[in-house]
Amino acid sequence: MTELTQGIFSTAKNIYKSNKGSILRTIIYTIGHFAIAIIVLMLVADVSFRIALTDAIVEPLANAVWYFLLDKFWASKVKS
Repeated sequence: MTELTQGIFSTAKNIYKSNKGSILRTIIYTIGHFAIAIIVLMLVADVSFRIALTDAIVEPLANAVWYFLLDKFWASKVKS
């Protein structure tokens, strides 16, 4: 492995270790959001599965980033 690759993996590992709880909650939230968005779009907006799936993937990914940042901010302000 090159030094750059080792640095990237080392940094990713450190980020994961220091954010494990937030990352896990973010992943679970995002998966649930995918399913809910598909169902709601198909039932309420009467769109095809393909369109619902596309929207259900793109929009929650943006929400996942937002939730992660919100969770990190919240956790930094609320004392356990």
